[in-house]
Amino acid sequence: MKIITRDVPPRAAWALEQSGLHPLLARLFAARGITSKDELDDALARLLPPSSMLGAQEAARALADAMAASKSICIVADYDCDGATACAVGLRGLRLLGAPLGFDRVNYLVPDRVTDGYGLTPSIAKRVKAQGADVLVTVDNGIASVDGVRAARELGLEVIVTDHHLPALKDGGIALPVDCIIVNPNQPGCAFESKSIAGVGVMFYVLLALRAELRERGVFTAQNQPKIDTLLPLVALGTVADVVKLDANNRRLVAQGLKRVRAGAMPPGMTALFNAAARKPAAATGFDFGFALGPRLNAAGRLADMTLGIECLTTEDALRADELARTLDGINRERKAIEGDMREQALQMAEEMFDESEEPPPALVVFDPDFHEGVVGIVASRLKDKLHRPTFVFAASGAEGKEHELKGSGRSIAGFHLRDALDLVAKRHPGVLLRFGGHAMAAGCTIDEEQLETFEAALQQVAHEWLDAATLQRRMEADGPLDTKYRRADLVDTLHQEVWGQGFAPPVFCEEVVVVSQRLVGEKHLALKLKHQGEPVDGIWFGHTEPLPSRVKIAFRLDADEWQGQRRVRFLVEAAEV
Repeated sequence: MKIITRDVPPRAAWALEQSGLHPLLARLFAARGITSKDELDDALARLLPPSSMLGAQEAARALADAMAASKSICIVADYDCDGATACAVGLRGLRLLGAPLGFDRVNYLVPDRVTDGYGLTPSIAKRVKAQGADVLVTVDNGIASVDGVRAARELGLEVIVTDHHLPALKDGGIALPVDCIIVNPNQPGCAFESKSIAGVGVMFYVLLALRAELRERGVFTAQNQPKIDTLLPLVALGTVADVVKLDANNRRLVAQGLKRVRAGAMPPGMTALFNAAARKPAAATGFDFGFALGPRLNAAGRLADMTLGIECLTTEDALRADELARTLDGINRERKAIEGDMREQALQMAEEMFDESEEPPPALVVFDPDFHEGVVGIVASRLKDKLHRPTFVFAASGAEGKEHELKGSGRSIAGFHLRDALDLVAKRHPGVLLRFGGHAMAAGCTIDEEQLETFEAALQQVAHEWLDAATLQRRMEADGPLDTKYRRADLVDTLHQEVWGQGFAPPVFCEEVVVVSQRLVGEKHLALKLKHQGEPVDGIWFGHTEPLPSRVKIAFRLDADEWQGQRRVRFLVEAAEV
């Protein structure tokens, strides 16, 4: 592991400090590309306008027409946290905006991960039609569902695709669904600046455009229009949980959502999830969304039925919300147990691919007939983190009649665009990939089991061509030393109040410390007594058991724990240079 200190542009840091920011925050923000305090303004008025998102106004007009004609709308969701929150935002938002018209004909459908697969398929379109829907709205999916949209249109359904994924590729070009309305900042011709917005964010923008459209039609006035900013806690949750880049617009969405959560203004289901996770909403952070609430919702889509998660986020009954949150918590514990067993087995299989004296291959592909397809993505992420290689983990399909197919989920490292790599594999080996899609850092694919070795060799060949030794070396960016005057509990709280996440990394400091003592806690965590710049401080390295040398350069986050009524700062170790 190589710990690299981020550059801090001195002019930007000075300007931020002069504008009134705390010197530590000024340094951290400058290192993340912020040059003026104005960029940190998280006011709602600073959000990018819905008019700049291609298709949003057209979708708004179509939805307003449907509401005026009392047509039935069905939202087709995805089975992850982004899809669940996007569906909940759509359901709550449409009902909120349609209430003055007496409009309540809004329903939803979630594909089953095993039997349906991902996205809007022809079979899903038939089920939507059978429900009596007139308008089909996708959330967090649909941009690559060319056949599914065609089937829906042939059934007489109006189709509105809201998505944020990259379009499908066919014959070297982009293939978009036709005869439908598409709202997706990543479609050709869209000028919306935030290309990293999550699916839940896209749906929120459609609702912003719809409210404006209804206002123009005289349904609302500026004074009595519904406050759809009440949906922002859900938008923030889905944005963080989907690990999209927190650009300026996404940070504003998350900041606004967190403010409302801390004030207790959120749906009963989110309150219940905070309780199930033993987290305090008044001190909520993005970390809570990404590592407490998000996994509990995702577990439903992985092992059970995401309708549980969506019902939890849409119910107004606090008792029902608590019941659902406890159910989701139980499913998440089951997910952790399955994941733990799979992770150990997958890691052993991966490590058997090379000797201790050798470097791992440039890409890893792991499969076992007993793997659970709902957890392969998490296990791929764990292997990628452990061995620092692009990784695919496969499981046998559980769908009837498709037992010969393998479903794979991949995670990548910086410098290796996973979706583009799959596209190159598909071009070089036609027919190997039955289906594929995704992003730079995460992607999925389906192959025939007999093609597994071909896929593995093809992916490793691409990785060999694209990755050099520097890219394959594990590196961690950090923010340099921490002055002891900033090692205070109140400053820990100040840091936690800010919005950090993917693309806007949380503060991680680094410097050499003295290890006074160390011991294992719970057989899998390393508890440390350290000397930091000559002063004692506690530390802990979760999930790490190897002892550290007496002097070592570490990368660490700041945390504050309470002991005998007093709050003390401790270091959460992230990495060490040994």
